[in-house]
Amino acid sequence: MQNFKVALIGNPNCGKSSLFNQLTGLRQKVGNFHGVTVDKKSGVANLTNDIKVNFIDFPGTYSFYPTSIDERIVVGTFARPDALSDNWDEGQKYDAILYVADITQLEKHLLLFSQIQNLGFPIVLALNMSDIAKEEAIQIKPEILSKKFGVPVVEVSGRTGDGISDLKNELANVLLQSKSNSKDSYNNTSTKLNYRFSEEEKKIARQIQIEFGLESEYQAWLWVQHHEWLPFLSAAQRITIKSIVTERFDLLKSQVRETMQRYDNFAPVVAQSLKKAPSSDDTLSDKVDRIVTHRFMGQIIFFGLMALIFQAIFSWAGYPMDLIDTGFGALSEWVSATLPESMFRDLLTDGIIAGLGGVLIFIPQIAILFFLISILEESGYMSRAVYLFDNSMRRYGLNGRSIVALVSGGACAIPAIMSTRTISNWKERLITIMVTPLISCSARLPVYAVLVGFVVASDQYWGIFNMQGLVFMGLYLLGIVAALGAGWVFKKILKTDETSYLMLELPVYRRPQIRNVLMNVYEKTKTFVIEAGKVIFVISIVLWLMASFGPGEGMQLAEQQAQSIALEQQFDEAETENLIASKKIEASYAGHLGKIIEPVIRPLGFDWKIGIALITSFAAREVFVGTMATIYSIGSEAEEMSVVDRMATEVNPLTGELVYNRATALSLLVFYVFAMQCMSTLAVVKRETKSWKWAMIQFVFMTALAYLGSLFVYQVMS
Repeated sequence: MQNFKVALIGNPNCGKSSLFNQLTGLRQKVGNFHGVTVDKKSGVANLTNDIKVNFIDFPGTYSFYPTSIDERIVVGTFARPDALSDNWDEGQKYDAILYVADITQLEKHLLLFSQIQNLGFPIVLALNMSDIAKEEAIQIKPEILSKKFGVPVVEVSGRTGDGISDLKNELANVLLQSKSNSKDSYNNTSTKLNYRFSEEEKKIARQIQIEFGLESEYQAWLWVQHHEWLPFLSAAQRITIKSIVTERFDLLKSQVRETMQRYDNFAPVVAQSLKKAPSSDDTLSDKVDRIVTHRFMGQIIFFGLMALIFQAIFSWAGYPMDLIDTGFGALSEWVSATLPESMFRDLLTDGIIAGLGGVLIFIPQIAILFFLISILEESGYMSRAVYLFDNSMRRYGLNGRSIVALVSGGACAIPAIMSTRTISNWKERLITIMVTPLISCSARLPVYAVLVGFVVASDQYWGIFNMQGLVFMGLYLLGIVAALGAGWVFKKILKTDETSYLMLELPVYRRPQIRNVLMNVYEKTKTFVIEAGKVIFVISIVLWLMASFGPGEGMQLAEQQAQSIALEQQFDEAETENLIASKKIEASYAGHLGKIIEPVIRPLGFDWKIGIALITSFAAREVFVGTMATIYSIGSEAEEMSVVDRMATEVNPLTGELVYNRATALSLLVFYVFAMQCMSTLAVVKRETKSWKWAMIQFVFMTALAYLGSLFVYQVMS
């Protein structure tokens, strides 16, 4: 079996991800590109019985003149002098490039293709969207493109899978040829796409090439254009290049010259090989956009879609959540009945099973959220949302592209913050990073789902709308308002001379490909389960130990005190057991920890048990529910009860009042809307801003906002 490594490259919205999924299926993994935090999606596919390929899916890029951090990855990778050597990126070279272009937008998508070909890589050109081309009566002659460009050209459809087998065969042939021959044998230097340098440009590029021993003049030209930021260049190399490229040389003018020349080169070839049927200028996408991107109607549609998403989360998830809840209850009962009474059994039932079950029950809601957001992205609607909200976002120091991060923040703040790399303006990108965690993410879903029930009953409706769904949407809107308000404040504080602009290609509307949507849901949900599961597993064990043991003889004294109170109050057996369990937890190590911070959180309506959950959920917000499930499982005889039932029946044994009344629940909800309780998000903010300064500022201002907001709500409600 021969192993190869292939880069998958193309413009944004070219259908590259669909093709990647067709080639690799479930054999995928997500990591980071070498030395940076940008996501690197890789997947394995067998082209033949003897050829195995590791595909690396690069971020969508328009050209070798990037306007965002994501786009810089492509330039930074292939401008390296060892990009074709065995020393680059995990010990294996890129053996070839699979370039994906949209047939319906072919001319726009060939600029980057021509630049990559100038570097001498073996390339296979995949003309994607062949199914849409047929629907639009677009005829293409791949043989003309292949002859003119000197590369294999294959028509494919990432949606239907048409042409995938032909693509695999052509790619296999190119890989075998590249392995058996030298690089010069497949570098078609006579192609019309090669850039023709001016005399001055050629002189500079040649000097850089000789100085640093580069393989081609065009690679040297990339060093000239991007020497200020290319990550692999040393300070000495930058100084040398700067001395060769004098200030009087206009780099921007040369970029424009190259771009125009390349279009002049391949535009006639495209015109010769591609024919479009006569059609009116008013396409279906144009007609839809008149409504969807309308100044007022567009925003109504957007918020209407968001409302439907929140309603769906509650309406669709009920039955599978009940099944999961029943399953964990049955598992806990089975373990209790099967294993002899011991500390290990209590650890399993009261610690691990209770903790994990308290969070994993919300997988259906999280999967539905990812499913619906993926539908919006696949259909092309999210690009319209970027365009629609660009002017509105600028009022708050943000950018139209910020809406992608804010909406993505509804799933998870970490990838949402990483998506800000498409924002070229430093100030707008930083503000987006700082306010995105205020958008309620899927990790808050378990917390909201538990606490909303204490604010509004599940059988309450306002017209056709479930009141819990409306409250749920209100929490999201509260986060959005807070994000915009914080953005406005940062806009006034931060100063920059950078010019802000939005460059965006609106793709045509397409039917979402269910395969891609389900793949995305599977990956995101799996990540949530694994990442949250690991944290909850460890914390559940630690919490059980802390709640089951205490310093000195405190636990025994607490039990004796509880029995005296029960006798005095004439409690029945069940009430006595619950009081004993409550007093023992209070005397435990966990209880002491909660008691330390109770004076600070008491004005918010929180007791020491909630204080324990606040501390543990700094690891991850969703740990709150697992913590409460573990705490209320200790000493409880009703093992079949869910965490919501246990919290609903929690009564202050001395006052007889419910702990989780409406004021406390609403106060706690507001706290979790605003609080920065996710260490992973803080770590990503640090990596993206390259400083702990902004991460700490973010933590402090969000914690202060959470405390003051919660304090206000509780004092007013009570």
